[in-house]
Amino acid sequence: MAADGGSFSLGLPCVFSPKSRQYLALCAQDGRLRIWNTDIKTLNQEYVPSAHLSATCTCISWGPCRKAKVCEGPQRKKRKSEAGQVENQVDLLALGTAAGSVIIYSTVKGALHCTLDASHSGVVNCVQWHPEDCLLYSGSDDTHIVEWDLQTGKARCKWKADRAPVTSLCVSPDGKLLLSAGHTIKMWDLETKDVYRKFTGHSTAVTTLRFATTRPPDSNGLYFLSGAAHDRLLSVWQVREDGKDKNSVVSFNLTDEPHHIDLFTSNSKEEALRLAVVCKDGQLHLFEHFLNGPCKKPLSPLCTVQMTGVEDSPIPVPLLAAALTTDTHSLLLAYGNHLQPVMERVEVNTAERHVCLTRDVHTTLSLTMETTVSKVKTPVVNAKSKVVVPGLPGHQAPVKGALGSEKRKSTDMSIEERLGKIEMSSEKGVKGAPSLQTDNFAVLLVQGLESKDANILNKVFQTRKDMLIKKTVARVPLPAVLPLVEEITKRMQGHPYTAVLMVRWLKAVLMQHTSYLASLPDLVFQLGVLYHMIESRVKMFHKLTKLHGKLYLLMTQVRLSSCSKINFTGLYVNWKPYPETAFIVAGDFNKANLRTRHADRI
Repeated sequence: MAADGGSFSLGLPCVFSPKSRQYLALCAQDGRLRIWNTDIKTLNQEYVPSAHLSATCTCISWGPCRKAKVCEGPQRKKRKSEAGQVENQVDLLALGTAAGSVIIYSTVKGALHCTLDASHSGVVNCVQWHPEDCLLYSGSDDTHIVEWDLQTGKARCKWKADRAPVTSLCVSPDGKLLLSAGHTIKMWDLETKDVYRKFTGHSTAVTTLRFATTRPPDSNGLYFLSGAAHDRLLSVWQVREDGKDKNSVVSFNLTDEPHHIDLFTSNSKEEALRLAVVCKDGQLHLFEHFLNGPCKKPLSPLCTVQMTGVEDSPIPVPLLAAALTTDTHSLLLAYGNHLQPVMERVEVNTAERHVCLTRDVHTTLSLTMETTVSKVKTPVVNAKSKVVVPGLPGHQAPVKGALGSEKRKSTDMSIEERLGKIEMSSEKGVKGAPSLQTDNFAVLLVQGLESKDANILNKVFQTRKDMLIKKTVARVPLPAVLPLVEEITKRMQGHPYTAVLMVRWLKAVLMQHTSYLASLPDLVFQLGVLYHMIESRVKMFHKLTKLHGKLYLLMTQVRLSSCSKINFTGLYVNWKPYPETAFIVAGDFNKANLRTRHADRI
């Protein structure tokens, strides 16, 4: 039996559906939930949470195959043919968010089922379903565990689990025990919410917890495994009846920290544990081991699977997730990137220690996009065929175009026409000048970035309307965000007027796409020029402020000095014939006072 569920991960969440492995759920850098069909390899559903940019998804967990009447109250009576289908159908999907809420999404309805909030004050790091009851458990940075009742949509119980954030959870197959990870690994009795056992051994945050066997703890046959951040060992722990279970009994060697784990649990001592681990470096390690006591040396993988491209200098293709099947030589792999993953069932010869698979990822992605997007088939019309139109025999009825064709004609403009409209809309004082829509601005911006046409980019970047800039940036697709930032960075190094305009664009990009940029692994390297420029300008700001103050004082003194000289010279020329007015040299430069005192001489 495969162990399913989701847990806290330092990477982006990516989980196969339980049992049939028909679906792959993942959240990409844009914060959207995408569910892919692994059988036909197409996008099945896409859900955009209302706060997908401010409250990004941190963890995903598939619910067990459930009966609809258990979690949704009264239902209509099902037919006998429908009963088995509903019982074996995966439906609910739990998503933990950075805002402290838990989103329950229904794949059957293709819509939001409910939102669980108002209990966590920190980021939700892990969510885990109860295998039998309609309950859900969530762990957060606020160091608490919450037990949710999905029938009411409210918190059933909440308790403090550790002094550190709760980073991983796992419910035992019988639903009686709960594993949690903070500073230490704790095993809880779900009926009393008391600590049953404590385990210590990891120096970093535990990111993965999985039960490896289904045997009860009173027979010394209950095992579970744990993996931690920056740890290249996967530890296996035994729950002993006498309580002498302070250290791990088995360790599995990895090449990097684990990101995705799938396993087939062991139901007896004669049945081996099958384990598939995808590491941070994109490699897959397969293990098989009989859990019958401690093992001193760490175990090496039975087989390691890597994937590369078909270029002259092969580039590694990262594996995102892997799922075991009943066939020991068959695997379900997901590789590529989270925005457009590639799913494939492969046969692996585990007799070889290292297996390298070569795939043309770009060709596979283009084929997948074709099957995903182009769902409209164009009929093949023979040259000899006749088109029958409405009307009386012998009369030709005018065939009207499809609805909205005239609107499409008006919007299908060339780049020159669109640039002309931008010039017309930017002119002031022209009544009735057509204003370009935000969608056209975004399209032109993407075209300019792809073609590197300075004329198009200049026309788009010349706008100074903050709302138009904000809406345009919001409509820019994610692959164009990084080129847009690079173009903004290049223009900020030019003329000061252009730099001021580019600051508005950079502000809009950071407000709209911060979550996507933060998810890029080599962001510092890609935006090194921007960081260096901002840092240098910040360092010079203090010096420029001092210089500005000194220049202001200097110019003020020069202005006052020149005004005094002009007034003095003018008065001296006007009053030169009268020696008795020599007192003006002493400092009285007010002409009004002079006129008052010597009105008889003016």
